[in-house]
Amino acid sequence: MEEGFKSYCKNGLEGFFNGITDKPYVMDKSRGWGIHYNFLNSFYPNPKVVCMVRDLRGVYSSMEKNFRKNQHLDLGIVNHSQMQGTTTEKRVDIWSNTQPVGLAIERIYQIIREGIDKKMLFIRFEDFCQNPEQEMFKIYKYLELPQYKHDFNNVEQLTKEDDSVYGIYGDHKIKREIKPLKRDYEEVLGPNLCNGILNKYKWYYQYFNYLNNE
Repeated sequence: MEEGFKSYCKNGLEGFFNGITDKPYVMDKSRGWGIHYNFLNSFYPNPKVVCMVRDLRGVYSSMEKNFRKNQHLDLGIVNHSQMQGTTTEKRVDIWSNTQPVGLAIERIYQIIREGIDKKMLFIRFEDFCQNPEQEMFKIYKYLELPQYKHDFNNVEQLTKEDDSVYGIYGDHKIKREIKPLKRDYEEVLGPNLCNGILNKYKWYYQYFNYLNNE
């Protein structure tokens, strides 16, 4: 049964992509591939998994900005009578203990603990925005594919996402030009909360070498 299930998964994976494209290479986006690497490897040997990470203060700041822009909507995060989600600190605490952010961070922690990280490629969002050509070179090298010359000042949006599924936090519109974003997390979250995030996720900041950029 185990071998049959693995064969089913392998052929299902290949059959799906063969049915929707004739291109020689495909990339499947999912936050779950990393933590399920060993299972994937059992029927699809030596899979390539690329994971982009970001300074968590920037992640929470982005979510808080979206929240503030959409307070006319019932987001299900604020309950004034029970004093839930009524401050930035409380909202960050909620996001850190729920999907997708909390689960993603937890999975990265477990990936490192199990040693799966040594088989994956991590790209820092900030590095990609600062020097996309250099980071794309790392990706092509990891994937063992020939380097392609990109125009990072004229990026086309070829893939469309249904952002309605993600509510106010869904924003998959690709900017034409890749460039660094303003580091405004202290302005949005406040220095005390930013320091709290640094302390809570010290392992994350150390592993991805963010502390040396402070």
